[in-house]
Amino acid sequence: MLSARAVLEELKACRVTFCVGLADTALAALTALLENDHSVRFVPVTREGEAFALASGLWIGGQNAVILVQNTGLLESGDALRGTAQRMRVPVLCLITYRGSSKMHGKKAYTPSEPRNPDEFSQPDLDSAALVTEPTLNAWGVPFEFLDSDADLPKIRRSFSRAQREFRPVALLVTDNMS
Repeated sequence: MLSARAVLEELKACRVTFCVGLADTALAALTALLENDHSVRFVPVTREGEAFALASGLWIGGQNAVILVQNTGLLESGDALRGTAQRMRVPVLCLITYRGSSKMHGKKAYTPSEPRNPDEFSQPDLDSAALVTEPTLNAWGVPFEFLDSDADLPKIRRSFSRAQREFRPVALLVTDNMS
């Protein structure tokens, strides 16, 4: 299990000042904490692409922002990620909830060099966004790790530091709802 309070404490240790994004079920506990915590402001957006633009602007203004989106929203916001955050070399940590990851056990993620049967994307027991999340991050050159439980909390500081050191977006794929 992943504790939202522990995640927030890690973000504070990184001196994060803003969390920008679109709340979803997996992030509900974290966004609830953010609404009552005045040291890290939560700024909701209407579309995920806005989160990349807003986080980039906050960085230009000297702030440390973290982006909170679901993997489906990440896929929707690709041009904002590419055209703003990557092009401007914005060091930003992205906490991406990995919708469909629990059903990926035993299934192979999509590899661009291997054509897939289109029927795989319409399986009722599998969220097709899960099939393309990791390959998409790889194709976009965004390094990522998995944030599965409190045992993985050190990855937050490590990934945040990597983003700062390399001046690039870095992602953590959140595989379960926070409590």
